[in-house]
Amino acid sequence: MKYYSLNKQAPDSTFKNAVIKGLAPDKGLYFPESITPLPQSFFENIDNLSNTEIAYEAIKQFVCPEIPEATLKTIVDETLSFDFPVVKLNDNISTLELFHGPTMAFKDVGARFMARCLGFFNKNNDEEVTVLVATSGDTGGAVANGFLGVKGVNVVILYPSGKVSDIQEKQLTTLGQNIKALEVNGTFDDCQAMVKTAFLDESLTSKMQLTSANSINVARWLPQLFYFMFAYKQLHNKYEDIVFSVPSGNFGNICAGMMAQQLGLPIKHFVASNNENNVVTRYLISQLYEPKPSVQTISNAMDVGAPSNFIRIEEIYKNRFETLKTNLSSYSFSDNDTKAAMLEIYDNYNYVADPHGAVGYLGCKTYLKDNPNVHCVFLETAHPTKFLDVVEEVIKKEQSLPKQIQSVMGKDKVSKVISSYEDLKAFLLN
Repeated sequence: MKYYSLNKQAPDSTFKNAVIKGLAPDKGLYFPESITPLPQSFFENIDNLSNTEIAYEAIKQFVCPEIPEATLKTIVDETLSFDFPVVKLNDNISTLELFHGPTMAFKDVGARFMARCLGFFNKNNDEEVTVLVATSGDTGGAVANGFLGVKGVNVVILYPSGKVSDIQEKQLTTLGQNIKALEVNGTFDDCQAMVKTAFLDESLTSKMQLTSANSINVARWLPQLFYFMFAYKQLHNKYEDIVFSVPSGNFGNICAGMMAQQLGLPIKHFVASNNENNVVTRYLISQLYEPKPSVQTISNAMDVGAPSNFIRIEEIYKNRFETLKTNLSSYSFSDNDTKAAMLEIYDNYNYVADPHGAVGYLGCKTYLKDNPNVHCVFLETAHPTKFLDVVEEVIKKEQSLPKQIQSVMGKDKVSKVISSYEDLKAFLLN
C-alpha cells in the first residue's frame, strides 16, 4: 500500500515511511492510495470471528507486506488485550465503552498499535526516533504508556498547563524512562502549533528524526476503525440501522469510523458531537470552514479549534459537501448541557458517563428527534474517574478508582514548564 500527501506536493510513501515521518515533506497528512472493501461474507460471518481476527482482516491491506502477516497478527493481538463492550441504555441508545485499556481511554488502541509498528521498523536501526506529541487530555497518557520502554524511541509530550485533569496529568508525567512531559503555558492549540513548527524546522529535523503520535500519524489513526466493527458485531442481529455518535475533537476517531464504512461496514450515519469547540457543526450549516482558537470546557479532550483530521474526511468524500452532509450530522453542546446529560444518564439508567460520553449521548438524543427508527451508539471514550471532580460534583456520588488509575496517583509528577517554541527547540536539541 502506498500513501499520498493530502497537500499533493510530495512523493508517494510507504507505510513504514509514513509511520516514521508522521507528516509528508509538504507537511500534508498521509492517506492510503486505495481502500478495497472487505467481502460481504466477512460481515455475514462476523459473529464467528474474534476481535483479533476482525481487526487483522480490516487493517492488513494498509500495512502488509511491509509488516509480515504473522508479525501483524501478533501486533494486533497484543494491541487488543482488553474488552470493548456495548452497554444498552434504552431501545434507541447504547454506549460503546472504549476505556478498558491500560490508561482507560480510547486512544490506547492506536497508541499501542503504533508503538508496536514503530518498534518493529526500528528494531535493527541504531538511529533514535523522537515521538513528539501534543495532547488535550488522553492522547498523552495513552502514548506514554504505549511507548514506554520501546527501544530507540524517545517520547516528548506537550500538554496545556491547568487544562487537563489531575489523573490525565499523572498518567503522562509519572512514567519516567523514555517519556518526557512538557507543561505549556497556553492552550492545546498552542501545543499543537509548537509541534507543527518543529516538523517544519529544518535546523531541528536535520539533527534528529521526529515523528508524531497524534492521530495525524496513520498508525495511530487507522486502528480506531476497529471499534466500529466490534460494536457492529454486538448489535447487528438486534438492530437494522446503526448510527454512531462520536465525541469529536481532532476528528481522527470519527474519520476512522468512516474508513470502516468504506471497507463495507453497514453504518447508516455518523454524528459528530461537539462541545463549544464547534468548527464542524458550524461548517455543516454554513459551508464555511473557519477554525477558531479553542475554548476550555469540561470535555477537555475535545477542546480543539482546528481539527487536523477533517481534511481526511473531506478526502473520503472527494470534497463533495452534499455527499458528506448525507452521511454526517453535527451538533454542539455547552458545559451546562453536558452536566445535565451526565445527571440524566445516571438518574435514568444508573450509568456513570464521563463528560465526553455525555456529549455523545446528547448527539444521539438530538439525531433521534428526527430519526426515531435507528439505534444510536455513543462512544464512551474515557473512564469517568479520569474526570473525578466533574463527575462527583454532578451525580453527587463518590467514585472508586480503578486499579489503572490507582497505580499512578501516588507517583510524583515530573515535567518541565515551557512558554514558547524556542523553549521546545532548546529542550529537544539538549
